[in-house]
Amino acid sequence: MERPILRLKNASIYQGDSLVLSNVNVEINKGDFVYLIGKTGTGKSSFMKTLYGDLPLQEGEGDIVDFNLKTLKESEIPYLRRKLGVVFQDFKLLTDRTVNDNLFFVLKATGWTDKEKMNARIEEVLDKVDMKTKGFKFPHELSGGEQQRIAIARALLNNPELILADEPTGNLDPQTSVEVMEVLQEINKNGNTILMATHDYALLLKYPSKTLKCDENKVYEVVQRKN
Repeated sequence: MERPILRLKNASIYQGDSLVLSNVNVEINKGDFVYLIGKTGTGKSSFMKTLYGDLPLQEGEGDIVDFNLKTLKESEIPYLRRKLGVVFQDFKLLTDRTVNDNLFFVLKATGWTDKEKMNARIEEVLDKVDMKTKGFKFPHELSGGEQQRIAIARALLNNPELILADEPTGNLDPQTSVEVMEVLQEINKNGNTILMATHDYALLLKYPSKTLKCDENKVYEVVQRKN
């Protein structure tokens, strides 16, 4: 039996001194596509931040991609993030450099040195998100949907074991949201595990999958009704 990629047991999630979520029990296995839903302010972002080491796990147990969140040291956070791909709502692309240079920057920062391999990897991930011809462009020359595709490509660079997508369609119109979702679905079909925080319920209906809900300081699985 494979170990889960993410496991939280009786975990409490804090933002500073405020308890945001208590008694969280969650397991995500390799290849899963899981939604995290809930109204604004119910703890979705705090949940995500705890997973990539932005907030410390103060109570309970937590393992993610073979890292123990409870004992995670500051010095280990960069290594944890290399095994995760994180996609944000606001893209977080470097505006002063091209798409290729954005991706090159990440590879360099995560220890790649062979230029030929770096270029090949960049081409590979851009191909996966259907943006192979856009590498020479600057972020401001791309639409919101295209920028989010680049952000997804960036998340894929180091073959992450888990992709955390925090409201990846939050700034996009409905049609573009569907296009970005198609990219994520395709990546998931290729074996990548994805946890996606969203408040876009239309996507949940169109692409039903395991769903966790944050509500009243708790996280629980929502059983989706079959039509």
